[in-house]
Amino acid sequence: MQEEETNQDTPAEENTALPEQRKEWRLRINYRALVQNMPFIGFLAFLALIYIANSHLAEKKIRRINKLGKEIKELKWEYINVKSELMFRSKMSEVSKSVEPLGLKQLSSPPQKIVLKKEPEK
Repeated sequence: MQEEETNQDTPAEENTALPEQRKEWRLRINYRALVQNMPFIGFLAFLALIYIANSHLAEKKIRRINKLGKEIKELKWEYINVKSELMFRSKMSEVSKSVEPLGLKQLSSPPQKIVLKKEPEK
């Protein structure tokens, strides 16, 4: 009976030892697979870094494009404003008002052309 009891204890001990051995075996396989696939994992990490950097650069360029678009709109409005101001100030009535303090007046008669007669050659 003692042999039967010892035999019964032995399989129970083996059953508890097997999961530990299996875990150790699985860990070895996982570690081995991890080490073998390290170049591929490194390549994937490199691709991820490139992807992240690319998205950051794209967002930066989009922000710059939007900023430049706003600046272009502001400059266009300024150009239109200056152009209309120039057209207003270049009218005959506005020019005469601005040169009046200098003593210049608008002509009341149309301008006359002065013609010089050519002298005959000797």
